[in-house]
Amino acid sequence: TEIETDHYNFTALNTPADHPARDMQDTFYLSPEFLLRTQTSAGQIHVMESKKPPIKIISPGKVFRSDDDATHSPMFTQMEGLVVDKGITLCDLNGMLDEFVTKIFGAGTRTRLRPSYFPFTEPSVEVDVSCFECGGKGCGLCKGTGWIEVLGAGVVNKKVLEGCGIDSDVYSGFAFGIGIERIAMLKYGINNIKLLFESDLRVLSQIDD
Repeated sequence: TEIETDHYNFTALNTPADHPARDMQDTFYLSPEFLLRTQTSAGQIHVMESKKPPIKIISPGKVFRSDDDATHSPMFTQMEGLVVDKGITLCDLNGMLDEFVTKIFGAGTRTRLRPSYFPFTEPSVEVDVSCFECGGKGCGLCKGTGWIEVLGAGVVNKKVLEGCGIDSDVYSGFAFGIGIERIAMLKYGINNIKLLFESDLRVLSQIDD
C-alpha cells in the first residue's frame, strides 16, 4: 500500500526517531501515525511478519518524498528485492547484483560495492556499475570516474529480522532497492525526470526496449 504507518515505514526498519528521513520536510505525513511511504522497504516487514523463511520477493511500487528538481520527483518508482534463508551472505548479494546489472546494462558490465549506511541493513553498500557509455575509461556521464552509482543494498539487519519474529541465529538475508526512473534516465540519456511522466512521444519513441 502507498499509505503506510510510521511503524512499518521507519520503526520496524530500525530507523531511529531522530533520523533525518523522519523530518516533515522530507516525508509526506497524513497524520502523526500515517504517511505516504518513502520506500518500498516497508513491504519487507509485511512479508516477513506474515511468511516463514525461505522468503524471496520483488516489490515494485510508487514512493513519495518531498524532493523536486531535475533529477528528483515527489513521486517515483522503486523496486525492492528481499531474500531470507539459511546461510545467506554478502557474497550471495554480490552474485545476484552481477547478474542483475548485466541484464539491464549489457554483458561485460562490472559492479563495485562501496561501504555505506542504511538502518535496516548491516553491512550496507552502495552499488556502482562500470560506465556503459565509456566502458569505464571516464567520460561526462560518469564524471570521469568510470563508475555510476545505481542502487543501495546490504545484509538485512538482525534487529529487523528479530522484530519480525525471525530467528537471526538461524536465518539471514539480503535486500536491495533501486529507483526505476534513475536507471531509465541513465540508460537513455534523459536529463530531467519529469520527462518520464509526461507521455511525450518524442521521448517514448527513443526507447525501443
